This record gives sequence, structure tokens and C-alpha cells, in this order.
Amino acid sequence: MPGMTPRPPFRADHVGSLLRPAVLREARRRHSDGEITAEQLGAVEDDTIRDVVKMQRAAGLASATDGEFRRSSWHMDFIYALGGVSRSDERLHVKFHNLAGDLEFSPPGLQVDGKVRLEEPIFARHFEFLKAHVDAGVTPKLTIPSPSMVYYRGGRAAVSETVYPDLDEFFTDLSSAYAAQLTAMGELGCTYLQLDDTSLAYLNDPAQRELVARMGGDPDTQHLRNIEQINAALTGKPDGMTVTTHLCRGNFRSSWAAEGSYEFVAEALFGELGVDGFFLEFDDERSGGFEPLRFVPRDKRVVLGLVTTKRPELEDPDALVRRIEEASRFVDIDQLCLSPQCGFSSTEEGNELTVDDQLRKLERVVSTAERVWGRE
Repeated sequence: MPGMTPRPPFRADHVGSLLRPAVLREARRRHSDGEITAEQLGAVEDDTIRDVVKMQRAAGLASATDGEFRRSSWHMDFIYALGGVSRSDERLHVKFHNLAGDLEFSPPGLQVDGKVRLEEPIFARHFEFLKAHVDAGVTPKLTIPSPSMVYYRGGRAAVSETVYPDLDEFFTDLSSAYAAQLTAMGELGCTYLQLDDTSLAYLNDPAQRELVARMGGDPDTQHLRNIEQINAALTGKPDGMTVTTHLCRGNFRSSWAAEGSYEFVAEALFGELGVDGFFLEFDDERSGGFEPLRFVPRDKRVVLGLVTTKRPELEDPDALVRRIEEASRFVDIDQLCLSPQCGFSSTEEGNELTVDDQLRKLERVVSTAERVWGRE
């Protein structure tokens, strides 16, 4: 089958977060309880990141992340580091679903109580450590939440009307902060950056659009606002940096928050969002079919998230190949790649599978990609 220049996203790739090993979870608990210092926790983080980078190499991946091992969650650690954003006393209440029933995720909320700005590059040291520990030929990848996530959960109520009587000024400042972040990470040698965004996938779910309406937003145009927001942030992307986005419907302890095909956002998403590639969730019927991929332009890549991180069962390689072939009815197979549908540990609790399960799934992604496209 046709070849592709080895640059991100890769034929075999993964979203970013990885299961925290027990020694790291224990160190984080001890630090929270005041039993060890931040420096001692940092040493454990360093050791476990070295190990997880080696694991990704052993699995055969061409990219590596730090597993998000220094974070509590995939997005809030970054968002709280933005100037003008602080932790709220209120808690968010997000209902997640799984085959056994429902559970609630109640993280602290946020409030925008000052002018949004980038005070210093966020996760700069995290990336520098990762970059220093990947093997030659492996691309270090940084994952950060998209700018949409700063507004999506709290809406207008989370943005001070005293600081931002005109909401457009908030969006302008937010995009400028993100543009500065991308520029700064490029100066540190980051060539592969991913903007994680649940909002554009959530908006496919009628129940989520109802939630947007209750929060005072326009559910019919919110995705257009988010796309515009991300595109403004991309003005800071330096030459030589690949930027992708990952869209999923929630990932917390093997559960999800939203359902629905990508159809509602697809035409604008694929036609207007200025990223280089899309990591898309397609591991089960919650995500609908591949038909929305008909809107993908020829210069974009789609990473099919066909391998689930929510369950330990290992996918059948023949079934994966068939699904890749099904997707190629709507977008050229030369534009396709393969990955798990989401991270393995979007929050430090992690999904309900083992580190060995995780490795087998990553290896299955690599072996299946080699079967379809050849060795990269």
C-alpha cells in the first residue's frame, strides 16, 4: 500500500496518557499527605518516566510521551497554570457511564478572575526532560488541552464579567496565550504537539448540546466558536511543528460522558480546523460510523482510534484491518493511521486494565499498522 513520509502523526501512534505505576501513585499519595517533599516526588516521576519511555520504544512506537505522569489530569494542571485562571471552590459534576452503570467525576472547577495570559511556558521542564530521554529516531510528543477546554466546562459563569465584560476579549486573550505557548514550545525543540479537546466530540451528543444551552451558549454554533478559537491559537505554531488534535467523548476509569457520531461537527471540523491531523475515537458504537470522514481534506491525516483503552480484551488483528479498510471508503488509506481511542489514564486513577494489557494493546497497534502499511 502507499507509503507515507515518517512524520507525525505516525502510522502506529497513541494519544498520550499512560497508566501510572503503583510506585508513582504511592509517591503522589505520600506527597499529598506531607510525608515526602516535592523533590522526592519529582525523583520518582523522573524514574518512572524513564521507564515508560523505554516501554513505548519496546512496543515499537515512533513517538513517545511522558505518560502525563507529572499531572493529576490531562487538562486541569495546564489550565490552572495559565495566568488569570484559578481553582474554584465549586466542583464540577460530570456524569460518566459504563456497562455497569454511572459514576460521577467531581474535580475542582475553575474561575477566570484576571486577564488570561501565559506567564511562562507551561510543561516546559516536563518536555525538556522527555526530549532528553527519548532514543534517536523517536519523536517526543507534548499533549496539552485545547483552548476550548478553558471555557467549555464553566461557560460564561466561570468568566468574571468585571474582568471581561466583553466575552470576545476573553477569547482573544486566551488564543494569544496559547499562541505564545506554541511558539515557546517550538523554541524548546517540540516538533509534535497535540491539543486534546473533548468539546468538539461532546457536541455531537444532543444531551451535551442541551447542557450548552442551559449554560447560556448556542449549541448550534459552539463548535464553530471552538474551531475559530483553536485556529487563532495556531498562529503561534512555528515551522516544523506538527499539531494534531484528539477528540473523544470522555475517558475516566473506563467510562465515558457522551455519545454520538462525528456527523454534527464533521464538515466544519475537518474542513476548517487548521491542525495537521485528527485522533478520533472509533472503538465502539458510541462513536458512530466512518461516514463523517468524507469531509477530510487530502492534506489532513486521521488516526483511527480502534483499539480501546477502556477494556483489557485485546482486539483481533483481522477485525482491525477490516475496520481500517471500511474507513478507507471515505478517506484515502494513505491518510490513515492507527492508535488506541484515548489515553490509558486521562486522570491519575487510570482505566481498568493492567500495565501488561496496555503494552499488549500498544504492540497490537504497531503490528497491525505494519501489516497494513509496512514498517515505517
